Amino acid sequence: MKVSASHRKHPASSFRNARVAQPPSAVLSNAQFLWAGAVIVPLALLGRILYLTVTPLHHDEGVNGMFMTRLFHTGFYQYDPSNYHGPSLYYFGLITTTLNSFFYGKDGLSTFAIRIVPALFGTATVWLLLSTRRYLGAAASLTAAALLAVSSANLYFSRYFIHEVLFTFFTLALVIASFRYAEQGQSRDLMLAAAAAALLFATKETSIITFAVLLLSWLCTYTYLRLRRRVVTSASSPGAAAPALSRSRPARLWAIALLIFVAVSVSLYSSFFSNFPQGVYDSVRTFGFWFKTGANNYQSPWFTYLQWLSQEELPILVLGAAGTVVSLYKAPGKFAVFVAFWALGITASYSLIPYKTPWLILNLLLPLAIMAGCFIKQWYDLARVKSSLVLRISALVTLAAALTFSAYQAIDLSFFRYDDDRIPYVYAHTRQEFLSLVHQIESLADHNDQGRNLGVVVMSPEYWPLPWYLRDYSRVGYWGQVIQTAEPLIIAEESQAGQVEQKLGTLYRKLGSYELRPGIRLILYIRRDQRV
Repeated sequence: MKVSASHRKHPASSFRNARVAQPPSAVLSNAQFLWAGAVIVPLALLGRILYLTVTPLHHDEGVNGMFMTRLFHTGFYQYDPSNYHGPSLYYFGLITTTLNSFFYGKDGLSTFAIRIVPALFGTATVWLLLSTRRYLGAAASLTAAALLAVSSANLYFSRYFIHEVLFTFFTLALVIASFRYAEQGQSRDLMLAAAAAALLFATKETSIITFAVLLLSWLCTYTYLRLRRRVVTSASSPGAAAPALSRSRPARLWAIALLIFVAVSVSLYSSFFSNFPQGVYDSVRTFGFWFKTGANNYQSPWFTYLQWLSQEELPILVLGAAGTVVSLYKAPGKFAVFVAFWALGITASYSLIPYKTPWLILNLLLPLAIMAGCFIKQWYDLARVKSSLVLRISALVTLAAALTFSAYQAIDLSFFRYDDDRIPYVYAHTRQEFLSLVHQIESLADHNDQGRNLGVVVMSPEYWPLPWYLRDYSRVGYWGQVIQTAEPLIIAEESQAGQVEQKLGTLYRKLGSYELRPGIRLILYIRRDQRV
């Protein structure tokens, strides 16, 4: 018997039909949801852009800043697979610095202009969480967005010119677009998912971990719901009817999606074909370097991330863990179950890899925040079912306490203790005192006839992020050792002071000492015939 096109199954329908009945949800009107979102997102943005330039650039930000400087001035960027991450950060930075140049000219390349990139993506991640309302309900999506907005790590690293904040945004975009396609079969959503996957791949080599975890989470969700016998038919799932598609159309759509993935990835890694095919080859070769780095560098015990989360993200950790357990036990919906497996998978993956740095914790926080939202919603739903005022109040008080505690820690870290290395997220950060060195050099240049042509010899082997701050000085040399020179200014490490004074002491005098980062002090020398 011939089956009409309208009754053929969509390729994703078997997973889509795993929709399960939702429990009663806390009543929030559409207007209330929009008003709440209109408060959360602007506050998230404000926290990420306020006093954005006060914190000195981290070592890694300085390195990224120099790539950005070269791209801004020359239009050329060459991907290096051995030491650095993907190109997407720099090209988004090129957009913001170019726009900034329309208003400030040469000063368009500024600390604010580059840091606004992660600040905007960090805010966009909070905004994107609101779209999970269709799967989790208004209360869960608002809770997740609010918790991520005041997360210490998310706020702190959204003010860093590094790749991880963009990485988590593209991860969430990929997840949401994929679910929308599985549910509705709209070609637009598949294309968005392909673009998000390509940008994820072009942001950082750890995308291979994320792709693997998301795929396994998808398979685990489907299998788990089948084993629980919670699968319902297409006819009994409200709003889940599969669109009428010919068998050839899905194949064409997937071919176009693959083409989008390849086009975006190749364009970025080849620096828009100015480094083709080397850039594309290097995008694959990088995994050899990465596996070696992941096994040998920055090694820490498997429980390190859990320890850091317990210190800095306790509300999200506790509520997220509870939400993961409850979501797997109650299976309130396929999206919640998927995120539970995602949270477990990404936590296990990054915990088992010896290589650990603080910003990687953002990958764990994202699904945990969603799970925390699910838990608060389940808690409140239980209170409504039982008509328990005590349970309702306890759920709201717990959420308020979690947000207050998280906001206090986030503000304290990002605006007051950003260079306090007693906090796990502060990873050998540049000291505030370092900016006094920069200001001293700027003052000397302003009072010197040579201006930004003032010669500076950097003899210290440790100097990042100094190149970013001296990017407009035309006569700066980085030697990493004591050399003979006649330039007006010398910057040496404290351990080199004896050599400098023995070799050049008759020509130079010490002007000041400044802490670069823990254990490293820089000394500024000025030639004796120079005016201060």
